[in-house]
Order: sequence, then structure tokens, then C-alpha cells
Amino acid sequence: GKVDVDSKDQDGWTPLSLAAQSGHEAVVKLLLETGKVDVDSKDQDGRTPLSLAAQNGHEAVVKLL
Repeated sequence: GKVDVDSKDQDGWTPLSLAAQSGHEAVVKLLLETGKVDVDSKDQDGRTPLSLAAQNGHEAVVKLL
């Protein structure tokens, strides 16, 4: 079957949010290349993948986003 690469969990986190927050540059790049993710998606607290990456000091991910 197919998987929704932009699905949200109960807290509003997407796979891109999780990858950005953790600094997984290769995963962020892969998800962006699908063209099917919302880079401006917000979790329940209003945080975006970019803000999560920046908050955790992941400069390479910040540049990708």
C-alpha cells in the first residue's frame, strides 16, 4: 500500500517535523524531494519543522528548509 508522508501524529508532528527536530539531514532531504510534504506544517504548539531544527541547533537542516 501507499503511505502518506505528511501524516500527523496526535501532537501534530509530521515525519518532516521529527526528522528536522532530530537533525536527520538525509531524511529531511528525502522527504522534501517527494514534493508531498508541507514545510510550513505546524504542530499543536505552532512549531514548524524549521523552528524545531533551529531550536535544536541543526544548521544543515535549517539551510534545507
